[in-house]
Amino acid sequence: MEGRRDRKKRQTRERIQASALELFTSHGYRNTTIAAIAEHADVATRTVTLHFATKEDLLFADDPFAAESLAARLDTRPGAALDGVGEWMRDTMHALDERDADQGRKPGETWSLRIKRATLIAEDEDLRARARASYYELERLIAAAVGKDVGLPSDALAPRLTAYTVVGGLRELYMTHEARHCDTATEALLPLVDRVLDVARTGLAKLTAGEPNPTPLVLTAPAPALRDGRRQPRTPRAETSLGEEPED
Repeated sequence: MEGRRDRKKRQTRERIQASALELFTSHGYRNTTIAAIAEHADVATRTVTLHFATKEDLLFADDPFAAESLAARLDTRPGAALDGVGEWMRDTMHALDERDADQGRKPGETWSLRIKRATLIAEDEDLRARARASYYELERLIAAAVGKDVGLPSDALAPRLTAYTVVGGLRELYMTHEARHCDTATEALLPLVDRVLDVARTGLAKLTAGEPNPTPLVLTAPAPALRDGRRQPRTPRAETSLGEEPED
């Protein structure tokens, strides 16, 4: 059970982050100072920096979709890796809804805030780089789990591309037309999550189907040898595909 001191600390962090997001959205990430955030949150500037070491941390700290959370789920999953990712997404999203309800927030408020956060990250080069670093760890975890499912090393094309599809699709979910024009509630967003995972499953099935590469490898005759310091003329020879003999 959360104690009074821990609850107060959490509420302060959440108030600072909410103030930062509001100011970032209205004035721009680059134009917002730590002092302005502290004033808006009604705390000392030192309190902001004690909770968040850098300005970027105001957007990236306490992410509920952290790699540690996914790793714990994949380690204990009973079924396929992509099913585990889907369950992790659903459980985390429902947990956030419950937290909003406990704190008296409006339904879907968390997702509205995350859409604003995603927009800010997409518009700033440094924030995109920070986000990409965090996404890499998620991709690594999913690739390892998918590789285990299909009997391939985690750095093989199929698991790597599948992981990239999942993380990229879920990352871009907030920026899609569908997400921006639907009710920002978990039950409205979950079908979009399922569509991303379905695309990943379809791609994985094709990548692991073992279909031969239809493009033939083209071979050419070797360059003519040198004789007495001069290159000898090459006898015309047709190019061939691997396994084919040239016609006389």
